[in-house]
Amino acid sequence: MRLLKYAILGLINRGAMTGYDLMKVFNRELVNFWYAKHSQIYPELKKLTEEGLITYETVLQGEKMEKKLYSITEAGKKDFLNWLKKQNVLEPTPKDIFRLKAYFLESLSKEEILEQFEYQLKQRQEKLKKLETTMLDHPFAESVANVFSPEYGDYIVLKGAIMRERTHVAIS
Repeated sequence: MRLLKYAILGLINRGAMTGYDLMKVFNRELVNFWYAKHSQIYPELKKLTEEGLITYETVLQGEKMEKKLYSITEAGKKDFLNWLKKQNVLEPTPKDIFRLKAYFLESLSKEEILEQFEYQLKQRQEKLKKLETTMLDHPFAESVANVFSPEYGDYIVLKGAIMRERTHVAIS
């Protein structure tokens, strides 16, 4: 299943976007639970266009630069909503390089083990700090205003990412 397809359809369903706009959203908002590279997004946009799930219009930016502004079609909305409503079985455990290394710690010296854990802890603490700072600026940081808004989905994902990082910090 092409899951990137549905991430892109979902974003464009919220409003017309350029490929650059999509990259910004992936890097700023979806990064806490989903990642896509530039080299993945643009080929997927081409496939979605060929499948009739999105269309684009070429618009001028500035005096000379052209960009494609993508919009979702009715077929794209239908496909996206069908996917969104589908019940999914739990995914296998995600891969975690640090935990795999931790499983084999007996092969390292005490100093090397401490170095691995200290480095991991520092990374997790930095990530947690960024997430908590992001939460402070979130419109729902004080109280949840509307569960039927895009901000609510972002809020629960952000809250889950903070919980995940707090757990990593606690056990590191």
